[in-house]
Amino acid sequence: MTAQRVCAVSDLVQDEARRVEVDGVPMALVLDGNGEIHAIGDTCTHGDISLAEGFVEGDTLECWAHGSAFSLRTGKPLNLPAYEPVPVYVVQIDGDDVLIDPNLTKEV
Repeated sequence: MTAQRVCAVSDLVQDEARRVEVDGVPMALVLDGNGEIHAIGDTCTHGDISLAEGFVEGDTLECWAHGSAFSLRTGKPLNLPAYEPVPVYVVQIDGDDVLIDPNLTKEV
């Protein structure tokens, strides 16, 4: 499979998560404070909650329901109650287009 356009870079708001879906795979897309775009699995591994509804702080995305924060770089939870990581997807930029292949995850 090839990467698919999920949005424009200009559609993203710094330090806010945006939920996107690629071939049925939900992802949380974040433009961090350093201008880097991250895509992680959108479902909290603790409570089946959308992470895109959570809070971005630095390079983490915190689940609003129980407070587990996930690294945007590794997908690993940084605190309890979550203990399983979420996948981290490779983000490609082509002009103003953000492209993601749901089958291409980062090895961390």
